Amino acid sequence: MKEKLVKRNNNQGLFKGTPIYVGVTLLLIVTLIFSILTSVTMGSVDISAKDIYQIIFYKLFDIGTEESLPSSSAIDIVWFIRLPRIILATCVGMGLSISGLIMQAVVKNPLADPYILGVSSGAYLGATIAIMLGVGSFLGPNYVGICAFIGAFIISILVMVMSNINSKANSTKLLLSGMALSSLCSAFSSFIIYYTDDKERLRSITDWIMGSLAGANWDTIKFIFPIILIAVVFFITQYRTLNLMLLGDEVSITLGKDLHIYRQIYLLVTSLIIGLIVYSSGIIGFVGLIIPHIVRILFGTDHKKIIFINALSGSIFLIWADVLSRIIIPGSELPIGILISMIGTPIFIYLMISKSYGFGGGR
Repeated sequence: MKEKLVKRNNNQGLFKGTPIYVGVTLLLIVTLIFSILTSVTMGSVDISAKDIYQIIFYKLFDIGTEESLPSSSAIDIVWFIRLPRIILATCVGMGLSISGLIMQAVVKNPLADPYILGVSSGAYLGATIAIMLGVGSFLGPNYVGICAFIGAFIISILVMVMSNINSKANSTKLLLSGMALSSLCSAFSSFIIYYTDDKERLRSITDWIMGSLAGANWDTIKFIFPIILIAVVFFITQYRTLNLMLLGDEVSITLGKDLHIYRQIYLLVTSLIIGLIVYSSGIIGFVGLIIPHIVRILFGTDHKKIIFINALSGSIFLIWADVLSRIIIPGSELPIGILISMIGTPIFIYLMISKSYGFGGGR
């Protein structure tokens, strides 16, 4: 009975079959590698591809000699600016798309994204307090990102606590708790901004909210990349439980599995991912909403297959979105959050009005 229900629930998507899944996975891996190698050659400063790859191979594999490398300015641009930014885009895209996929399963709502449970509002409040009031400056030059991370994580904990009051948390209580706390955080943020009335600091908040990968550095990447990668592997091992979540709590309990504890664990892990992303790149929306939708429409709802495809797709999407944000305005950079919203909104509207739209792409 259990296998039939799960199989029927996952029998959606335009492309089916293991050979297609394996082929698409391999194609996405190749595309990701190609995207990284190609995007690193794009930028406002003209550096030959030969020099770029020479720098990368020397730094990564110690191939070649230091004397054969191009100028020090080219080394700084490639190794300390472009490549860290591309790797960070890979991490952020992967984290956002996976978080969106998991959140949609946890709350059983196709409109859920990584920020639906108040995480973004918590980060916004944390950043507002840091920038407008100077709280947390003792934490160092990255104190705004650290305060945003703390705000996001505290709100996630509060969402769990509120949703467990009087009875165990379910998808509806999690969603309502997140919406309530999100409104509260936004209200406090607006009050702080209104009370301080500092235009220069307000501009800093605005820049931070629009999201950017310009602050990428190797220290940040070394910290967040292993965590996001471990989280992806963890969720891949949880595909059976995630599939059950799409059936609902009543059906899952009937089948002998209480989803309550799993929902709490998944929420904590995704909150950790989003907190790290907010810390490193600010708030970037729509990735966690659109990528899971497209993947489900194409490949169905079986999390055993779509988690890895979803992670690869999110990384590829954000790499090219970042490239576009850097070159679309000559001599300037468009905040990636604005660009993705401009791209994501029409796609989201199309998904809603399309006949094939549904949770998992069912017709």
